[in-house]
Amino acid sequence: MSFSQGISGLSAAAANLDVIGNNIANSGTIGFKSAAATFQDVYAGSRIGLGVAVSGVVQNFAQGSVQTSSRPLDVAILNGDGFFRLASANGEVMYSRNGQFTRDKDGYIVNSSGLRLTGYGVSANGTINGGTPSALQIQTAAMNPNATKNIDAEFNLDARSVTPTATPFDPNDSNTYNYSNALGPIYDSLGNPHELGAFFVKTGSGTWDVYATSDGAAVGAGPVTSLTFDQNGNLTAPAGGKFNINGLSFPNGSATMDMTVGLAGTTQFGNANAVSRLTQDGYAAGVLTSFSINDDGTITGKYSNEQTKLLGQVVLSSFANPNGLEPKGDNVWAETQASGQPLTGTPGAGTKQGALASGALESSNVDLTAELVNLIVAQRTYQANAQTVKTQDQVMQTLMNIR
Repeated sequence: MSFSQGISGLSAAAANLDVIGNNIANSGTIGFKSAAATFQDVYAGSRIGLGVAVSGVVQNFAQGSVQTSSRPLDVAILNGDGFFRLASANGEVMYSRNGQFTRDKDGYIVNSSGLRLTGYGVSANGTINGGTPSALQIQTAAMNPNATKNIDAEFNLDARSVTPTATPFDPNDSNTYNYSNALGPIYDSLGNPHELGAFFVKTGSGTWDVYATSDGAAVGAGPVTSLTFDQNGNLTAPAGGKFNINGLSFPNGSATMDMTVGLAGTTQFGNANAVSRLTQDGYAAGVLTSFSINDDGTITGKYSNEQTKLLGQVVLSSFANPNGLEPKGDNVWAETQASGQPLTGTPGAGTKQGALASGALESSNVDLTAELVNLIVAQRTYQANAQTVKTQDQVMQTLMNIR
């Protein structure tokens, strides 16, 4: 007679209850993965089994449901088996599905335990560095101003216009030109805005002179360029539709400006004078106002000067055997020999690691209803094994009472 079967059953049922209880307790934990206890029978050379043993605890890494959030640093992994790659201050690497991040006092993106989210930084020319992932740090330094170097515009000049009779050109006398429009504001090397105006004077059936003013003052002693159109109203000169404005200076200590103005696409049709496109590449200094994480992991900063800038890129890691990862608590796992080495890459639609969704979180994948059913079954199993022990005890007492 042996109590081993009942005792091992009690121990296994208790372990099962622990696993189920842990699942239920973490049903609201972001990024939590449910687990299930697995069992094996014990014979040890006996034809009659000696009971049961817990063979392991297997985690279910299926994706949990995604819930929306209003925080840009709440990030969910979609349609992939990747993990966020986190690093401690001393370089220890951990992995997590919990995308609840904040920014610490030094600008690092961290989780609630202070582990830093890793990825690729940005080079001086604004491209992703690649190479070995490192802790991502959001730089809060102001964006330097950028002087205007290129202006691109597209106009229609009314073919019905007649050559002005009032001469010479005077920007303050509308009788001396047919049409005017701003080409700015443009920005000098210090980030100061200036108004650059363009004035169009028809000189023939398909020719126009273009004059310019800067902050109301004439640029040069005559036209900055002349335009020629063919019989279909298409621009044929200057070549490529481009001309230069050089030596523009301002009494504020900024550098002299040289600019290229492109008018490709400008037409001379029998419609009203109008501008259909106008861009320039200069801007004032700006401070970081917000940032967002895109589905490919790139972090884009938005600045007060209406410019955007690439700040870094989040990476994700996947494993050949995620069940081989070692749970470390605090919603993180550690790599082991059983898990295999991490496969680290950039996220995106169709990748093994999955894409990212900013302003969203992955909920626990615990099925609470199923766990409550499992809890009832585990309770009955525990009670049944306790009854086995009780019965064996009664039999033993019977034998002890034989005289």
